Formats: sequence, structure tokens, C-alpha cells
Amino acid sequence: MNTVPRFDPLNFGEAALKLRSLRHELLSSNLVNADTPNYKARDIDFQSVLMQRLSGQSSPSSVSLDRTHQGHIQMTSSIDSPKQMFRVGVQPSLDGNTVDPDIERGHFVKNAFFTEAALSFLGSTLRTRLSAITGQPS
Repeated sequence: MNTVPRFDPLNFGEAALKLRSLRHELLSSNLVNADTPNYKARDIDFQSVLMQRLSGQSSPSSVSLDRTHQGHIQMTSSIDSPKQMFRVGVQPSLDGNTVDPDIERGHFVKNAFFTEAALSFLGSTLRTRLSAITGQPS
């Protein structure tokens, strides 16, 4: 029997905000390096990475740290970075840079808009749950 996972607004909000933040960093880095020779514009496929995270197919990898003494506590370090893709340049550059500032600014603004929407969604979810817990309207 194939079961559909239950939608969890908090899990969705957390995953979306983390990925939006990562994408914002990548797009910012692209804009900053618009004049850097041989810099390749990077991005992530937000929709597919979010779907993988929500379905449990892709979770943060764990890196085990070596213990040099038996009295040391076993630790793991979480790496939470999806596969990055390189953007194909629209107009070739003589210096090998693939950043088109106009395209990057457009992606940056769109990502900022969706980040605000995700924050609003998560805030609404938290207010609803707090209202249910306390029994007071928000």
C-alpha cells in the first residue's frame, strides 16, 4: 500500500527557509563576482531540492569525526548543502565569466520575494499553533 506523507507546515517552512537562504547566498556571490575572470555563476534547482528534502530522499549528510582517545565523545558534523549547478552564460564573455548581472538581479529579487512569503507562511503557522495551545485568538 502506497501512503502519501502527511504535510507538515513547520517542516516545510524550515526546509524552504534554509534553501531560500542558501540560494540567496549563491545569488549574492554571483553578483559580487560579476567582474571576476573565469567565475562561473552558480545556483540550485530549488523546487527539486525542496521536494527531495520533504520526501526524505535528501537529508543532511553526516561526517564522522575521528576519536584520537577512547575518552573522547563520538561526534558527527552535519553538512547541509545541496548540489550546486552552474548557470550557462547567455552571452559569452572574453574572460570566461558566466555572470549576467541583470539575470542575477532578477533571480535575487524573485528569491527575496519568495523568502518573505515563506517567512509569512511560517509565522502564520506558528501563530495558529500558539493560538491553539493557549486557547486565545492571535
